[in-house]
Amino acid sequence: MILSTTAAFRARCESLRREGPLGLVPTMGYLHAGHVSLIAAARARCKNVVVSIFVNPAQFAPTDDLARYPRDLDGDVDKCRKAGAALVFAPPVDELYPPAFQSYVEPGALAAPLEGERRPGHFRGVCTVVAKLFTLTRADAAFFGEKDYQQLRVVTQMARDLDLGTEVVPCPVVREPDGLAMSSRNVYLSPDERQRAVSISQGLRAAQAKFTLGETTSQALVAACEAPIRDAGLRIDYVALADPRTMLPPERVAADTRVLVAAFNGRTRLIDNAALGIPLRPL
Repeated sequence: MILSTTAAFRARCESLRREGPLGLVPTMGYLHAGHVSLIAAARARCKNVVVSIFVNPAQFAPTDDLARYPRDLDGDVDKCRKAGAALVFAPPVDELYPPAFQSYVEPGALAAPLEGERRPGHFRGVCTVVAKLFTLTRADAAFFGEKDYQQLRVVTQMARDLDLGTEVVPCPVVREPDGLAMSSRNVYLSPDERQRAVSISQGLRAAQAKFTLGETTSQALVAACEAPIRDAGLRIDYVALADPRTMLPPERVAADTRVLVAAFNGRTRLIDNAALGIPLRPL
């Protein structure tokens, strides 16, 4: 079933909640195996799962190309059906942001560095639409991938701070066989760019390998991550180590310290991350 109005969606979610725990998978569409894994994780914990498909204009920075974001609603709905989702919510923009809309959710310090610094207003838009989805569904749990790690942390904090009643469940990054993190934006990559994109996960592995050998100097770990990415010809936006609790540079590098990467591969900006002490899946 596909619904496009908030009133119908709210009513249907209320009915589904009476059957048992309700899971939510928020997406911007153009679904891939990573999204399908979120639906599977939600189905493992919840009686029913609803998926939202909404390209949220409020989370695109002025330098982002909203019109270029890939869309395939028919294909997305088919994937949701095959994955066992009970309902797809695919509203038009003016359904979530009517003409008189003026109330936004301002995130806190977790949203300030890294993506928050490079994409002004991005997390404000993310928090606003996610808060609306949590309110509409009153879902017991919502499932987010760790590829957008800072987003996961920001949304988790917001749900806790505002007592929204929805548990935010982190799910592992899903990767291509060569290690590239799955992303809707991968469709933009030319064959040559696709080959070079794997350098990002290679950089993460290089940092993890140095940490495993005893290196705990941030500068050395960042340099290890950057080397294969630069060698592949990508333009690095940032490579940073972050304490997962603050998203700031760690006072002490530890196994749970995150290495976060953003890099331009041609016109396409890709992001990825990993914990230093948890190796990426072997090739």
